[in-house]
Amino acid sequence: MMLGCANHRSKVMIKALLNNRHQIIGQTKAVLPTTTTKIPLFAAFATTANPSARGFSSSSLAGVKAYRSALDKSWTTPVEEGGEVPNVMFKIRTRVGSGDENPFDWKDLTSEDIFKGKRIVLFSLPGAFTPTCSSTHLPGYEAAYEEMKKLGVDDVYCLSVNDAFVMRSWGLKQGLTEDKTVGGLGFEKVKLLPDGACQFTRGMGMSCVWDSERGFGERTWRYSAVIDDMKVEKLFVEGGEVVQNSGPDPFEVSDSGTMVDYLKSKSS
Repeated sequence: MMLGCANHRSKVMIKALLNNRHQIIGQTKAVLPTTTTKIPLFAAFATTANPSARGFSSSSLAGVKAYRSALDKSWTTPVEEGGEVPNVMFKIRTRVGSGDENPFDWKDLTSEDIFKGKRIVLFSLPGAFTPTCSSTHLPGYEAAYEEMKKLGVDDVYCLSVNDAFVMRSWGLKQGLTEDKTVGGLGFEKVKLLPDGACQFTRGMGMSCVWDSERGFGERTWRYSAVIDDMKVEKLFVEGGEVVQNSGPDPFEVSDSGTMVDYLKSKSS
């Protein structure tokens, strides 16, 4: 009798599990995107690991082209001089008073915290630890930091679509001097600004995707700017436009020398 009850309970449980499985599969199918639905970047590519199931073969470029075309046009059209920068939230790590081996905590920093009521030099680059960014771009601004301050700039920020941990590690690797005061923003001179969710980059119209070229995914195009009280005073965009999946990595106008020359021309 007991064995019969146990078998009955087992059958009921198996039936319930199968019903739940069918419900989950049905719900999943309902939310999976179709090839005709406009979806946010990356969403279609997260649905399956099988390239052919996503509507393109592994030997064609159709998939990666669709990947890049999913970017909203406003994300890839640079803001004009005189326009306002996007007011977004940056997730940074700030030093706290603890004496342990990880004396940091999360802090929300908005665009207004950085730019409102100030004149800021911002330069943006595709990625921490990458060659040009590490050998020339960041070192150039670090070396010119004091000169830029004397030319009427309140501070200098370096932005990349990386997280706060990567940006700090890169800064240390670059030999930047840490700001160890409680509440500090990481480093004494150039401040490294993590735009991990790409929100500021999209709002500036500087979003680009490197897939077959470098495999970076969505990053920022290389540029520099002077931002005065939340408005773009001057903008230097490499190549004059944002190029998706670019082979070349132009570095002609966003360098520190060009920025110093511009600041000098405005101070004379």
